[in-house]
This record gives sequence, C-alpha cells and structure tokens, in this order.
Amino acid sequence: MSNFIDQLKISSVNQAVSTGQFWIGSSGPIIPSYSPVDGSLIANVYTADENGFETVVRKAGEVFPVWRKWPAPKRGDIVRQIGNKLREKKEALGKLVSFEMGKSLQEGLGEVQEMIDICDFAVGLSRQLYGLSMHSERPGHRMYEQWHPMGVVGIISAFNFPVAVWSWNAALAWVCGNTCIWKPSEKTPLCAVAVQHIVAEVFSDNNVPDGVGCLLIGDYTIGQKISNDDRIALVSATGSTRMGKAVAAAVAGRLGRSLLELGGNNAIIVSAEADLDIAIIACVFGAVGTAGQRCTTTRRLIVHHSVYDTFRDKLVNVYRQLRIGNPLDTENHVGPLIDRQAVESYLEAIKKCREEGGKFIAEGGVMEGEGFESGCYVKPCIAEVSPDMPIVQTETFAPIVYLMKYDTLEQAIRIQNGVPQGLSSSIMTLNLREAELFLSAEGSDCGIANVNIGTSGAEIGGAFGGEKETGGGRESGSDAWKNYMRRQTNTINWSTSLPLAQGIHFNI
Repeated sequence: MSNFIDQLKISSVNQAVSTGQFWIGSSGPIIPSYSPVDGSLIANVYTADENGFETVVRKAGEVFPVWRKWPAPKRGDIVRQIGNKLREKKEALGKLVSFEMGKSLQEGLGEVQEMIDICDFAVGLSRQLYGLSMHSERPGHRMYEQWHPMGVVGIISAFNFPVAVWSWNAALAWVCGNTCIWKPSEKTPLCAVAVQHIVAEVFSDNNVPDGVGCLLIGDYTIGQKISNDDRIALVSATGSTRMGKAVAAAVAGRLGRSLLELGGNNAIIVSAEADLDIAIIACVFGAVGTAGQRCTTTRRLIVHHSVYDTFRDKLVNVYRQLRIGNPLDTENHVGPLIDRQAVESYLEAIKKCREEGGKFIAEGGVMEGEGFESGCYVKPCIAEVSPDMPIVQTETFAPIVYLMKYDTLEQAIRIQNGVPQGLSSSIMTLNLREAELFLSAEGSDCGIANVNIGTSGAEIGGAFGGEKETGGGRESGSDAWKNYMRRQTNTINWSTSLPLAQGIHFNI
C-alpha cells in the first residue's frame, strides 16, 4: 500500500498545506481515512476551518478575473497536461481509489481513465465554445449570442466516485474560464489529496495563478457553506437525493445556480425477445459492480413472464459463482461496502424487504472470517418482489437487486417509470419496435435509456444525469459545458438610423 502512496507524493497528508491551489486547513478536526478493504488506517487528514474556508473562497474569487483572460485554448492546454500527468499516475491513483473506496482495481483504474478521457474531451472543447448568430428583424442590425465564464464553481463529490465526477466538472469549468473549489466526500479524502497534488504540480509548472483549483476537506458543514455562499456562482453536487434537496434549496434561496446529479433506482427490462446470455451479463455487472454503490447500479429487474423462470435460474446460478474479497485482487468480482454504516443500511433493507413480503432467492448477509476483518463485505442478494412494495421505491446503496414479472411492454415501462428517481434505464430486446417504444417519449422517463447494454458504464461523450429526484443536472459530455457559463445575447446596430420597437418615433 505504501508504495503507491509514495508514487503519488502524498506522504505529508497529515500536515497543513496552503498554496491557494491546494488547501487543507490546519485548525479543523482531523479526519481519519480507513480502508474498507482491511480496516486499516491509511492516513489522518486535516479539515478546513472557518478561516481556511474564507481564504479559499476569497482567493478563488480574486483570481477569477485573471484566469478568465487566459485564452480558452491555453486553458485547454493546462487541462491537457493534467490528463498526461494522470496517465503517468494512473496505476498508483487507481490503486488508491480501490484501496480507500473499496471498488475493484479494474474499476479504480477505469475511474482514473474517465478522468483522462474528460481531459481529452475538454481540450477539444476549449476551441469549440460556440455561440449562435441570428437574423435581426431590424435592417442594419446583427444579432448573436456568446458564452462567458460564470466565476467560482463549487464541486461537491461523493465517495463512490472519489475522483472521476470531480474531473467531469473541473475539466469543463476550467476550459470555460472558471475557478473551482472542490469539497470531496469525507469518506475518501486521500484520493482528493492525491489528485490535488497532481493538479498543483501542473499548475506550478505553467505559472497558473493560485486559487484556480482549490480543495476544501471537511464534513457536510463545508458543503452547507459552499451552498449558502453567494460568491460561488454554481454549485455542482453529486450524492443522495436528500443532500441534493438541501443544496438546491440553499442555492435557490440566494438565486444561485445548481447542477444536481443525485440518486438512482435503475431498472433493466428483460423482454421475451431478449438475448438472455447478454441480459444476464448486463444485469449481474449492473447489480454487483462497485458492490452496488453506483448511482447507476441496477436495482430492479423487470422480466417478461414467459422467460422469467429461465432468467431467474440463470441469474441465481451466476450469483453462486461470484467471488467476494479484496478488490485489489483482480480475481474477485465484489469488494466491500464503504463502511459499517453502509452495511447497516444493507441489512435494514433486507429486513424491510422480508417484512413487506419479498422472497430472497439468493440470500444476503455479512461475510465473516479471514480476509473480511473490516466488517464491510456483504453478499450480493436477489429478492422476488412486487413492484409496488415500498422498499422497491427506495435506493439502498448496496448489492440488493429486486426481481419482478411483467406481461406487456407498456406495463413494464409503467413499472420502470413508477419510482421517484429517473437516472438510468435499459431494455434487453432484439425487437426493433420494442426498443424504439422504450426510447420514445412514451417510454423511459430517465436521463439515460439504453438498449442491450446495462444501466451503468456511461461514456464521456454523452451528457450524464437524470430526471425527477435525480436532480435534472447534466455533467460530462455533449453540451454540458453550458452549465458552467452564462449566456449573453448581443445586438449590433451598424445602420445610420435607430428603428424602435412597436413603431415608436421621436421627432428629433
């Protein structure tokens, strides 16, 4: 473990560091970072106190007028260099993500690759911050619109993707000309510290002014401060629906702007005309990947009655073969939950499911014995349920999947849409008409709708996010960059007269 931490040059994480680009307040409480892999203490990290928060917000605001004057392609080149530095550190950072968060090594490395990919995307974007030109109704006039940076962007990220989601926001915000303040999850602070070291090195090499990229480590009170501070133009928050509602209310109360990517209760519809072998792969990976701790985790399987028994038996057989254990061992499929609090939530959901009439066909439980000393390893489980059970309407961040039947596709779509969340969805079918209905306005109400792939595994090129209690925000690709800019409409009169609206005339 110490080897990859040394490679990331974060041996001094228990010391206060303040350079504007990097900040850990020296007077705030210490947060210990424990690995769910083996329960060991990785490091103690200082949190930001009131003075640290004020210093960072003030500095980020002061340097914004300087940073926005850098040409966008030059800002893009800085992001390009960050991507290259991440390539150099990919293995070490991926191992740290796996060790501190608990996801498999493959997923840890994949998360760092997402950071690299969004840097590549942002570099190209830095030369494509396009506006529009429009024909004016008045002769001798020209109209167009352009986009300007907003100011300071606050980024609140969650433990399950401790580095990638920050990069989705920061890379785009930087090329758009904003400065950024990052508040990572207090459950994975060391990953943020490592990334900040990498970024600070690039910034230093290029004389990027202090304050363009800042880090504030702390508990939920730091997030509250960010949400309530009117010096922060945009707050991008990833996490639970409960947290998102609090952020939205606080930011709206000061007429700021928020970008929310919140909970998911994602479903896969398995049609009578599905390729069941592909469907099984998609459903299992979606349900157990990251130990069920993705916002895009598959939580509901809606299966046509004609293939239900066959699909159920195949699914249970695969679950019997899952290997649970140390996520740094690439032979294992499922790692630990983030902490024992998450384990308690998992056990409580199983209890409620049983009380509401659910029947478990793959039993859950906490793993015990050698290799499971952290107490954070649990068994992925499957419950046969009715879609209207209250537990099915909620999101439990754990590897519990609910299995249910349907008769018609219209019924399946109603079941799929009949939850408060609206992030990701999929249908497994070889029938073109079924696929197109699912993707139509009458189909899935989610921000992501897939055919013959699972609910997780979003690509950088597409905008990521969902509807309803998922928050409505969009991050990453497509035109998500517009979230980080303000729109301005411009009209230029190049004629020798000034025609007025509604035919008004002045005798001058």
